[in-house]
Amino acid sequence: MELLFYVVPCLMIAVLVGGITSALRRARQIGQAWDGGVTAQARCLRSYTRTSGGGDSSVTTTLHHVYEFITRDGRVIRFDEANGPSTVVEGDLVTVHYLPDRPERATAHAPARGKLAAGTGCVLAFYGVGLVFCVAFILVVHFMFNTVDTLLP
Repeated sequence: MELLFYVVPCLMIAVLVGGITSALRRARQIGQAWDGGVTAQARCLRSYTRTSGGGDSSVTTTLHHVYEFITRDGRVIRFDEANGPSTVVEGDLVTVHYLPDRPERATAHAPARGKLAAGTGCVLAFYGVGLVFCVAFILVVHFMFNTVDTLLP
């Protein structure tokens, strides 16, 4: 039974670290595409929303766009990107930024360093609070079980 109080927080920590890694990786990819990438004209093939939550939790809707563009070397690349502008509809042309060696990691987000840093910072803060809570929980549980063991005959 005591093991349960260690395993569940450790699993939560693993998920939180995965989220932190994912957020940092995507922010780095977008930043690299803006800095050292090239641009191309892409067409929005479709837009759709993905909904999550409901029941006892709030509903969250994320807007996605599917874009297609041709790289400088003639390859046709299609990619899906979340949180795009709601003003982009099917058929619109947008500028995408991509690295020539990784065009599948393109972004249609306009360069906005401050917005990227603020968004990534908020995500990291959220995950960081979760990490601190899990570590504090493990320490408190460990202290409580060790105290109880010393008090019992």
